Amino acid sequence: MAERTRLAVLGSPIAHSKSPAIHRAAYAALGVDWTYEAVDITGEQLAEFVSDCDASWRGLSLTMPLKRDILPLLTARDPLVDKVGGANTVLFDDGVRGFNTDVYGVIRSFADVGVTSLHSAQVLGAGATAASVIVAVAEMGARQVLVSARTPAKAEYLLELGARLGISLSVAPLAESSGMPDAIVSTLPGGSKVPSFAEATRASAVLFDVAYDPWPSELAKAWDAAGGTVIPGIELLINQAVGQIRIFLNGDATVPLPNETAVVAAMRAAVS
Repeated sequence: MAERTRLAVLGSPIAHSKSPAIHRAAYAALGVDWTYEAVDITGEQLAEFVSDCDASWRGLSLTMPLKRDILPLLTARDPLVDKVGGANTVLFDDGVRGFNTDVYGVIRSFADVGVTSLHSAQVLGAGATAASVIVAVAEMGARQVLVSARTPAKAEYLLELGARLGISLSVAPLAESSGMPDAIVSTLPGGSKVPSFAEATRASAVLFDVAYDPWPSELAKAWDAAGGTVIPGIELLINQAVGQIRIFLNGDATVPLPNETAVVAAMRAAVS
């Protein structure tokens, strides 16, 4: 049987994606002869694309809204997929297997700046990435989460997620910011209008802004001005990619890559 060597990131638009550079650097460091490309695919085109993937295909990385569109096409799924409500990774292995590595990416990104536990968090935005962030901060110990959304009604589905996780989750308009959480995580697209935060909050709370273009974001600039801790969005892109590559190589996101430190360094250098 021919080896499965083809991989791609799907989305629309997707030409701006840094994923090809990150993944190609990793495969070169690992010494595997795999290809990884960006393919412009909409939700309407996804089912046909997946069905056309032949035995040369190893897997896919998915961006929104494909993380949800893929769900009915999966023949097997990791438990995190159902918990979060989306899959960002597909492995062609005895079917179409779905995984979510965004949760791992969030936790790893916090750990990289020395944050391994949280008591409270504020999440800006209410999309699929917000759901992954909520699961991640809950796994880090956060029991209180405020979701700030442009349209609070669209965030109501996250209340059910909070209940399943056993945490106190509330929803408020995006313009509101109150209290002093341990972390503020923005899942808003780059360039979005964001609320202002008091200097005391910016100095004490960790900011994780998952957008990486443009960078630094307005939030990151505000945090820097207050001497606060900032986690750039590129860290999530790299760390969730580590989880994906583990899956593509081992079929398991928990099994580290060979010489993983060097592989991650190569991935980081590709986008520095």
